[in-house]
Amino acid sequence: MVEKQLVIFELGSEIFGIDIASVEGINKMLDITKVPQAPSYVEGITNLRGSILPVIDLQKRFGLEIQERNNETRIVVANVAGVKIGMIVTAVSEVLTIDDSVIEPPPPMVSNINSEFIVGVAKIDKRLVILLDLAKVLSKEEQVKVTDLASVTN
Repeated sequence: MVEKQLVIFELGSEIFGIDIASVEGINKMLDITKVPQAPSYVEGITNLRGSILPVIDLQKRFGLEIQERNNETRIVVANVAGVKIGMIVTAVSEVLTIDDSVIEPPPPMVSNINSEFIVGVAKIDKRLVILLDLAKVLSKEEQVKVTDLASVTN
């Protein structure tokens, strides 16, 4: 049995998890500067401790209903295929250690989210947690575009 540590967060009413090893930090909402002609899910760029960070809205990326931002809204800073990006989430709830045995393969369609983004679904305390594959949240082409946003302004 192999254990994993996950950062658990919400996007609207859905619960998601990502491997803690890819998470570099969790921040309250920061001022975000819009970038012209960026894809709709790209909120813009922000200055995080002196570095320019591209920020995406995961609700928009996955086509979920957009929730109002409030004092629980967070930016999860993660390393996505070697690129540091910020991801806006409704709230971060906890860090969990789970056993691989509670993870099942993703069904073809999970809550309107394309299963290519999903590693699996974990059953945890009567909750279903959708486990994201961060490397696939952005295609290679999208990763280049998002990286270019930060490098143009750095």
